[in-house]
Amino acid sequence: MDITAAMVKELRERTGAGMMDCKKALIATDGDIEKAIDELRTKGLAKAAKKASRVASEGVVTSYIHGGGRIGVLVEVNCETDFVGKTDEFKSLAYDIAMQIAASNPEYVRREDVPEEVVDHEKEVLKAQALEEGKPEKVIEKMVVGRLEKYFKERCLMEQEFIKDTDKTVQELINENIARVGENITVRRFVRYEVGEGIEKQTCDFAAEVMDQINQ
Repeated sequence: MDITAAMVKELRERTGAGMMDCKKALIATDGDIEKAIDELRTKGLAKAAKKASRVASEGVVTSYIHGGGRIGVLVEVNCETDFVGKTDEFKSLAYDIAMQIAASNPEYVRREDVPEEVVDHEKEVLKAQALEEGKPEKVIEKMVVGRLEKYFKERCLMEQEFIKDTDKTVQELINENIARVGENITVRRFVRYEVGEGIEKQTCDFAAEVMDQINQ
């Protein structure tokens, strides 16, 4: 059965769960709205979405160092209470998220953080690529939308596949933890450093250097 945007919209309005979670639930239940609601409730995603509006100002700043010090990450993960923030389960989640950032190198936490001018520029690039490929005008818009979704999934932390379980996204991982601890959990910000990043590396012609020294 084809899952329509209207079906996804209805399920979102009735549960408050995220768009992708709703779509997956509908696919899993062959488009049955009531069964999809049960599917979301079972996973705790609907409950997690309702908690998303609650203030999360406690939590931890966690670090992760990889490759003998070549890549370093700092990430702030927030929850609602200091009690939850001090639990091993919450600290483990924060560490996993820091590891995710080190491995997958996202640029933004969520798609809403991507500046509008960046999105517009990406659309223009994707449209130019489609035209260069000789695609007909009537399908170019759909191609741009599809490729832009791929861009978000690659660049936005919440939409990336979780490195320890690629069947779920980072957002789904967080939602599962929200359901378990009963508090809102958010990733506020992160920074990732990689040795040599942004430095223009000079290439050296050693043979030429040797000849220069000989001729001096």
